[in-house]
Parts: sequence; structure tokens; C-alpha cells
Amino acid sequence: MSDQPRPPRTAAVIPAAGRGVRLGPGAPKALRTLNGTPMLVHAVRAMAASRAVSLVVVVAPPDGAPDVRRLLDAHSLPERTDYLVVPGGETRQESVRLGLDALPEGFDTVLVHDAARPLVPVETVDAVIEAVRDGAPAVVPALPLADTVKEVEPASGGAPEPVVATPERARLRAVQTPQGFAYETLAEAHRTVTGEVTDDASMVERLGRKVVVVPGHEEAFKVTRPLDLVLAEAVLARRRANDGF
Repeated sequence: MSDQPRPPRTAAVIPAAGRGVRLGPGAPKALRTLNGTPMLVHAVRAMAASRAVSLVVVVAPPDGAPDVRRLLDAHSLPERTDYLVVPGGETRQESVRLGLDALPEGFDTVLVHDAARPLVPVETVDAVIEAVRDGAPAVVPALPLADTVKEVEPASGGAPEPVVATPERARLRAVQTPQGFAYETLAEAHRTVTGEVTDDASMVERLGRKVVVVPGHEEAFKVTRPLDLVLAEAVLARRRANDGF
């Protein structure tokens, strides 16, 4: 047997089982097109653009895995990156766990990326991976907030909401994806943390493990509403003009 250390390996899990109701009726959010190409394909390409990523696991709607597999087969992806498509669950958390379960052995680092963030630059992906490989158990890309944030007492029916506090903006960050994890840390979080969470880093926080932030990117925004589609198309048009993308 060789005494050479095994090179580190990174996989990306993309949960894409949601319907995206805030974008209105029609295809699931991940299958809406940008410049004629489904957002999911853009997201897979964004992960595969990193030379450190050797496998992308796409978690499809529970009854839609064959369709998603055909979709990916129909679009060009970097040959150095393999991909798997697996059926997802009823929640995002369950879908990520199913994606983790599908990973072959031998991956040290796992990225979890929103299919609705199709335009994240490869520099951001690489920065997250590097921070995990440097020893951080969990890493999130994030941006400082441009707006003042108010904590309020929620009210229903559109009634005015009393302000409870004004957090110090300098200490706040808007979190993006891909979020990166040491594989064992993320697997433990999904085995032990119960209850709904908004992201995978929150699960690691509940374990009492350290989560660190690296700089995010303004083009890694989440496509949630129709206006976001317009912005995403504009970003793609600028990339084509400037970079030949």
C-alpha cells in the first residue's frame, strides 16, 4: 500500500426539490430559465467550475429525479466533475440529508448550495473550500448589510409592528451559499439536530461548533421573486459582454 496521503476531495450537494411559490405558478424554481438555461444547470456549473469539486449531488423533487437527470444530461458540464441525481424529501433539511447519504466514501469537504443562487462566482466557491481545508468545521460566505435592521414584534393582517430593538449593523451579515463543511461535522449535525432550521450552518451552531464567515459576492444573490430573475438576466448579459460567458 502507498504511504502517500490521499488528496482531499470535495463534493457539492444542491437541494432542488422545492416549488418556489414566490416566483408564481409554473415550473419549480430551480427549473426556471435564465438566458434559456434552467437555473439548476447554472448552479451545477457554478459548483463544477471549481477544480476542487469532483462530484455534484442534485437532490430532485421526490417524483422528478428521472426528469432532472435527463435535463442535466442535455446540457454540457465540465468533464472533470461527476454528478448524481437523487430524490429529495418533504423539507430542505431532509433533502440535504438524503444528498449526504448518497455521497460515496472518501469526501472530506461538503458544500451545500442553493439551486436558486445560480450565479455565484467560482472565487467564492474556492474561498469557502479553502477555509474548510484550513481547519474550519463550517464556513459561510456573507456580505455586510447595507440597510439598518429593526427587530419587531410581529403582527398579523398588515398591522403596524412595534420596534423591539435595532441591532448593531456592523456585527450583522447576510449569509449566502455555498456553505462549506467538514464532512463529519455536517453528517453529525444531520444525525443529531432536530427541528427546522434556516440553513445547515445553524445546525452546526447547535452542536456548539465554530462557524466562520468568508466574504460573499453580490452576484451570489438568491432568485426568489420575479424581479430577481430580471437582475439575474442582467448579470448574465454583463458577463457575456465582458467575459464572453
